[in-house]
Amino acid sequence: MIHFSINKNLFLQALTTTKRAISTKNAIPILSTVKIDVTKEGITLIGSNGQISIENFISVQNENAGLLITSPGSILLEANFFINVISSLPDIVLDFKEIEQKQIVLTSGKSEITLKGKDADQYPRIQEVSTSNPLILETKVLKNIINETAFAASTQESRPILTGVHFVLTDNQSLKTVATDSHRMSQKKITLDKKGDDFDVVIPSRSLREFTAVFTDEIETVEVFFANNQLLFRSENISFYTRLLEGNYPDTDRLIPTEFSSVVTFNTNNLRHAMERSRLLSNATQNGTVKLEIVKGIVSAHVHSPEVGRVNEEIDTESVSGEDLAISFNPTYLIEALKAVDSEKVTISFISAVRPFTLVPSEDAENFIQLITPVRTN
Repeated sequence: MIHFSINKNLFLQALTTTKRAISTKNAIPILSTVKIDVTKEGITLIGSNGQISIENFISVQNENAGLLITSPGSILLEANFFINVISSLPDIVLDFKEIEQKQIVLTSGKSEITLKGKDADQYPRIQEVSTSNPLILETKVLKNIINETAFAASTQESRPILTGVHFVLTDNQSLKTVATDSHRMSQKKITLDKKGDDFDVVIPSRSLREFTAVFTDEIETVEVFFANNQLLFRSENISFYTRLLEGNYPDTDRLIPTEFSSVVTFNTNNLRHAMERSRLLSNATQNGTVKLEIVKGIVSAHVHSPEVGRVNEEIDTESVSGEDLAISFNPTYLIEALKAVDSEKVTISFISAVRPFTLVPSEDAENFIQLITPVRTN
């Protein structure tokens, strides 16, 4: 029967991280619980929604945990309810004791709360992933790649493969990541510091977004392992499992144009603010678009909504070259593309009013490219 005491705040923090893998609306009711596994070495908290699973380990060696283990064991507790109860406890020290029939007693200060648990044997086993030969990545680098690409993945389940981000490692060191929802695309290339085995996988973008929330900037490096349609991100105390998407990712390289008729360089923030102003009115129009015009080296944005009003704005540019053009597109796509760019200036290159245009940061044009498809208007 489990018995331990721990620093409530650290325990709550670990529970909150683990809860990111737990869905309240799960087809399998047992997955709304958190599994608490206590051994002599420490406590492992486990949460899963079937797609992603998180194991979070609190070691008895962790001085901040103040963890004293009297007797080991395992139990399941309703995650949401348990976390709310823990956060409401009055004292910094929490005593957790299992009594008969899978009940636990939580004592903190003058407060004592009894909760009903469930048998840990009911919890599904997490598929094992072989942990030999890891790919080692800097957490910050991986999080940057995710922020630069995952937003462009599809949210529609009609083409499940497009809801993921395509990660390809070639020559043991060249990593390319791509996401597209067929209206836009974002591609980033980097050269890794440490070599790894080549791979070609599609990781659900939802899992990647959770990864960025779970792995804080204090975690400097992360180990990556692949096995049987599963991927494991592992740090010293956290193991984050996700299923991979099955199927062939489309060949996106052929979509990237190389010749352009008009090229404009903007200040990133100026362009973004102009697009945000345009979007306010474009949301009230039928097709939700903004029209960008290049006339004699002057670039302007136009939105006309019969219900709300109009925007006509000349946009400051750093440089303009090529032919005159008028092109319409969804301003949200451009705003999100600009948010992903960590560069003072961006260069946008156009082919025609009906062909996708490219956006690259002026500092890293070779390795980071985005594509946006225009909208045909009358």
